Amino acid sequence: MARVKEWAIELGKKFNTLSQPLNLLNPVPFEWGFQFFTELGKNTGITASSTVEFAEKLQTVPIQSVTFHFQRQDFQRWFINVIGDEELAKRIDQINVWTHDDENLRKKLSETVQNRIAESTKS
Repeated sequence: MARVKEWAIELGKKFNTLSQPLNLLNPVPFEWGFQFFTELGKNTGITASSTVEFAEKLQTVPIQSVTFHFQRQDFQRWFINVIGDEELAKRIDQINVWTHDDENLRKKLSETVQNRIAESTKS
């Protein structure tokens, strides 16, 4: 587990350079994309390589995948370490899973990501 964390930190450093402005529309290499699982070892075969693609795929992945990753804070780690968007990760952290049923959780997460994309395209 420690090696995975170290790998994610090093990967994040490659994307989080001060010389590169944050651009949520730019895709990352496929192998660094967010892979949706429904549980450990059960990959859905769905991968998102950008924030925009993440928002699109979030609409169709099995709900079990949304709850699995949300509970593990996988979305936040990917947005911080790969995409470089700490602000979006903080907003996802503020979603209270206990006040949302599964589909409402998906809806709230989707709205949060889409709002961040809209902000990014305005600047």
